[in-house]
Amino acid sequence: MGRPAGFEEATAVRAARRVFWQHGYEQASVPDLERATGLGRSSLYHAFGSKRGLYDAALASYLDEVVRPRLRPLQTPPVAAGALAGYLERLLTAVSAVSTAGSRPPGHEDDDRGDALHGCLLLNAAAAPIGQDETVRAVVAAYRRELRAAVADGLAAARPDLAEDAREQLGESVTALVVAALALVRVDPQAAGDSLRAALATARPDPRPEPRPGRQDHPRG
Repeated sequence: MGRPAGFEEATAVRAARRVFWQHGYEQASVPDLERATGLGRSSLYHAFGSKRGLYDAALASYLDEVVRPRLRPLQTPPVAAGALAGYLERLLTAVSAVSTAGSRPPGHEDDDRGDALHGCLLLNAAAAPIGQDETVRAVVAAYRRELRAAVADGLAAARPDLAEDAREQLGESVTALVVAALALVRVDPQAAGDSLRAALATARPDPRPEPRPGRQDHPRG
């Protein structure tokens, strides 16, 4: 059977992504995916080959439509001094809203609140049985490298006062705190917020004024 009239692959992938995001690969059933996408099993398999093929497409769309738009201000030169702090503040706002409300209202899976509701889709995969798959491991590792590089560029803009080796160490710390927050948020939003606040405290732009060129103070004698 071919694809139904009006089929849009990207729309189906986004709908399936919400199911995988909420339930994980192993617990997301094919009937769940059929209901979410509005497609029959034969149409899903024709378009994506298998449940696993649909999952791989969901991971790719998560990177392209959720992760990279957030990171773009850190990846597009010239990077603003406050870009890294802005990225962390957006995550913290989403996590704090869930923690304060004590509930997880649906409908925001595709924005910053999606990670606050369900955690990071990629880090969830890493902690699940599907994370033992070589392809999934490679996708998660590449995501971590991309995050680390974006943090490095953000720190270079925010903290030019630091020596390169100090920024390198700080970049590792900030990246680890972000990963920890996104891994914890489903079970402990408060701890996730604490991790993001710790990252934010070190990532704000250097508040010290830059010296004015051409002016020097000389001791009177």
